[in-house]
Amino acid sequence: MTSLPSAQTPLNQHSLIAFEAWLQSLGAERSKRDLCSWILLMPSWSAVIQLEQEELRVTWEKEGLTNQRCFNYGLPRSDIEAAIKDGP
Repeated sequence: MTSLPSAQTPLNQHSLIAFEAWLQSLGAERSKRDLCSWILLMPSWSAVIQLEQEELRVTWEKEGLTNQRCFNYGLPRSDIEAAIKDGP
């Protein structure tokens, strides 16, 4: 398993291997249809995490409703992780 940088390290300071290891540690799985998308399934909601060129886009779905936010790669990993885990 790849060791991750400090949780306060911005995502743009992570290697691609560390970035993918972080997504896996969240429980996300890479989409088979789109290699830049990761799927996170939680008991009461799901999320699609998309690696965009300028930002990380997260789209949550719960009970048929969607909510989307974009996160700058310059934000600390811990802040983005907290927002993702907070859910819709």
